[in-house]
Amino acid sequence: MQVEPIETNQEQRLLNVVGLCAWYGAAQVLDDVGLHVKRGEVVALMGRNGAGKSTTMKAIMGLMEKKRGELNFMGVDISNRPSHQIASLGLGFVPEDRRIFTDLTVMENLEVGRQSARAWPDGTAAPVWTSDKLFKLFPNLGEMPRRRGGRMSGGEQQMLTVARTLMGNPYLVLLDEPSEGVAPVIVEQMANMIVELKQRGVSILLSEQNLHFAQLVCDRAYVLEKGQIQFNGSMAELEANEDVRRAYLSV
Repeated sequence: MQVEPIETNQEQRLLNVVGLCAWYGAAQVLDDVGLHVKRGEVVALMGRNGAGKSTTMKAIMGLMEKKRGELNFMGVDISNRPSHQIASLGLGFVPEDRRIFTDLTVMENLEVGRQSARAWPDGTAAPVWTSDKLFKLFPNLGEMPRRRGGRMSGGEQQMLTVARTLMGNPYLVLLDEPSEGVAPVIVEQMANMIVELKQRGVSILLSEQNLHFAQLVCDRAYVLEKGQIQFNGSMAELEANEDVRRAYLSV
């Protein structure tokens, strides 16, 4: 599977993170993390369990009480903004623990995430998502629009969480461990979904441990270890760097 570049300004940084530090109580979890995501990119944030991947995403989304650093999204300083304001700017977040509304149906979950259509700074329309478009992207969901979230499998819930996030018409999606704990067939569908999102102009920052999955869908990668960036380069460079893979990604 190959990801084709979209026709856009690849130098336009949607997200820029500089010197990000974060703490849980007195324990420092992130130390001077820096990364960026350009328009039209899928970027992997890789590392073992506990490396700081999920914490990085939570910090970007304003979900960490103790943090420091410069966070800029779409030209707006979001360093100290609450999460609901960050989401309203067009930054979507799909957490690892899914967090769907189990008492609501698929359609009702999607409606919860609905936001207005957006445009890029140059005035061109950004991707717009409807339930019909999402049911084509996730055929499984299209077969169960009235099913309650609590009666869905883990993989189906993962799809619903992504679909609900897309109903917010985001410019960029933070996608935390999409392949974790789901069946191989769902992993394949997730990979196809990410490729299609990229082709439609949605950028993605993907937290992932599965190198093979990241190689299928990502352009570049950052590798975290103990809250610090240890590698930054293309997926081809990461694949060729056995020392980095052995030191920071092997179990």
